[in-house]
Amino acid sequence: MKYLGIDYGTKRVGLAVVPEGGTMAFPLYVIVNSSSLVDDIVAICAKERVSTIVIGNSLNNSNEPNPLMKKVIPFADALKDKTGLPIEFMNEAFSSREAMHLQGDNAMNDASAAAIVLQSYLDSIQPDFFESLDDE
Repeated sequence: MKYLGIDYGTKRVGLAVVPEGGTMAFPLYVIVNSSSLVDDIVAICAKERVSTIVIGNSLNNSNEPNPLMKKVIPFADALKDKTGLPIEFMNEAFSSREAMHLQGDNAMNDASAAAIVLQSYLDSIQPDFFESLDDE
C-alpha cells in the first residue's frame, strides 16, 4: 500500500508519502490551499499511485473537534468522492510544532507535519517491531 498524509491548513496544506511497502513517512510537498485543492491532490494521488489517504484530525485540548474540522470534513468527503480511496483520520496534535522543533522554521514545515501525522498512523496500524522479535 502507498499512503498519502495530509496536514490541512487554511493557507497551506502539507503532504507526505510512504512508499509502497515502506514503513517510514517522508515529506512530499506543501501546496497552497486554493479552490483547486481537491483536484490538485487527486492528481497527486494518481501520480503517486496512492491507495490510502490519512488526514490530520484537528482536535482541541479537550480532545474534541476544533473549528478547522468544519473545513476538513467536507474536504475529506470531496477527496473520497473524487478518488474513491479510503480516508483515515489521525490525531495531529502538536505535529506542526514538532516539525518546527525538529527542523526549524522553513517552507517544508507543513509537509513535515504531514509526515509526522502519517508516521503516527503507520505506527498505530503496524505490529510492534519488538513484539515480533520476541516471537522468534
